[in-house]
Amino acid sequence: MNGVESGPIDRALAAAFPGRSVERLTGVGPSWNGANETVGVVFDDGSRAYLKIALADESHRLARERAVLRYLRAHGPVPVPEVLAADPDGDPAYLATAPAPGRELLGAYEAADDAERERLLRRVGSALAALHADRFAGHGEIVGAGRETGSAATGAEADGVAPDEGEAPTGLSVEFASWTDVLLATVERTREIGTSDRLADHYDAVVDCVRANRDLLDGAPAALLHGDVAKPNLFVDGDAVAAIDWELSHVGDPARDLVRAEDQLLNGFDSTGPERFAAALRAGYRERAGGLPAGFERRRPVYEVVRMLGRSGFVDQWTTYLDGPLDALVERADTELRARLDAV
Repeated sequence: MNGVESGPIDRALAAAFPGRSVERLTGVGPSWNGANETVGVVFDDGSRAYLKIALADESHRLARERAVLRYLRAHGPVPVPEVLAADPDGDPAYLATAPAPGRELLGAYEAADDAERERLLRRVGSALAALHADRFAGHGEIVGAGRETGSAATGAEADGVAPDEGEAPTGLSVEFASWTDVLLATVERTREIGTSDRLADHYDAVVDCVRANRDLLDGAPAALLHGDVAKPNLFVDGDAVAAIDWELSHVGDPARDLVRAEDQLLNGFDSTGPERFAAALRAGYRERAGGLPAGFERRRPVYEVVRMLGRSGFVDQWTTYLDGPLDALVERADTELRARLDAV
């Protein structure tokens, strides 16, 4: 076996695939989440898998991801990879999955012309709308598998029938709370995995903004959200769009997921992508859902403030992709956050 190796990876590999012969491990590209390590696994028979381990997991990330993957495979509404093995309480905690169906959106997007990019973004918008059609009784944190199912779920469990003895539930365990409190918990998760404390005061500024808008936020719809809609996490399979990396998923306002998707798919550190691409993403969403999420424009400024933590908490990582010293990026991020706060 050759490739990427580490003690925790080796232990998780032996636990997840006992007796299977591994030809090599492969890298999966850069990650800004220092709490995880993920590798591709190529077995001697040519089959493949992906193995994610948690180097630190105080917020149920792998239990959440395993539960959501099983939920979506059982009930829809978007394609996801199969869970092959998992132990969220192991040493280390791990999750092994099959490859996602289709081609990674990142490669397809980079190879496409502008017209094809618009078509791809329409498909992403449609997939998000399909996901957000799965509505829940309230907002909440997903902490593992359980009995909760959304409005789009089908089958016996969705009708309140318990699984047979020894059969793992395919519903979700949701700790219900106000949307404001759930959103604040996502801010704390970002603080937990952030790689820079140069702008640590930004977290507190964002928390204050969210709390000040509690009355606006708490009336939002409650839908299953992905929480990290970035090109490397999406795969194009014909007209369908599959998604991986559900560890940040939660039950929240679909407007928040759409704002984040537009930002991660199209925007830069302090620049905005072409409006025609954002319009294509929203058009795909409207075509599937009949409109944008209720309250989208009113709550959007708050979510754009929250999105700044994707810059502030990882400003050191951004230096890899942008010209200029770190101090200049810190200043630019600080200026941008103040502008977004003023717009709320």
